[in-house]
Amino acid sequence: MDEKNPDLCDSFCPSDLDFQVLRGKATEVTGLSEIFKVLGDETRTKIIYLLAQQPLCVCDLATILEMTLPAISHHLRLLKALRLVKYEREGKMVYYSLDDEHVK
Repeated sequence: MDEKNPDLCDSFCPSDLDFQVLRGKATEVTGLSEIFKVLGDETRTKIIYLLAQQPLCVCDLATILEMTLPAISHHLRLLKALRLVKYEREGKMVYYSLDDEHVK
């Protein structure tokens, strides 16, 4: 063990790992970092949590979170762009819900 860096190997060790496969898997998470960045905002995390309970309209979310309609709409627009939420119109009302089960 290297005393300066005890968390490193003493020498470069040959490995039977398939580095090409692992590199490919690492690139699969590129979009995932964008999702984590968006969910890093507490308000958006709360919106996702609330929509996991039941579909809600913008007015409901604004009331629950004590925020303005434009602020909630802004957050929903970002979540919709990443396909985390979707909306459905019922007459004059628009209800938001999680895009699908993968979000839960």
